[in-house]
Amino acid sequence: MPTVWIPSLMRDLTGGADKVEVAGSTMRQVIVHLEDAYPGIKERLCDDDLIRPNISVVVDGAVIPRNLSERVNEHSEIHFVPAISGGV
Repeated sequence: MPTVWIPSLMRDLTGGADKVEVAGSTMRQVIVHLEDAYPGIKERLCDDDLIRPNISVVVDGAVIPRNLSERVNEHSEIHFVPAISGGV
């Protein structure tokens, strides 16, 4: 199963876990299984059928598009990276 690394701001939904394993061969399936296990996480990650624009998704070291049709494999590592803003 893919391993999903949970950002610190979402760990309240996972009981503090920083990574979890969920089934899925596409990002859509992974997010459905995340939502089943940790209700509320989909709302924080998605707007309708897209990853929120303030979140980047990195799968196996590569940033992927925001759509949920991207494929993953059983050994994938998935990171949700919240955008950092600020500056002058």
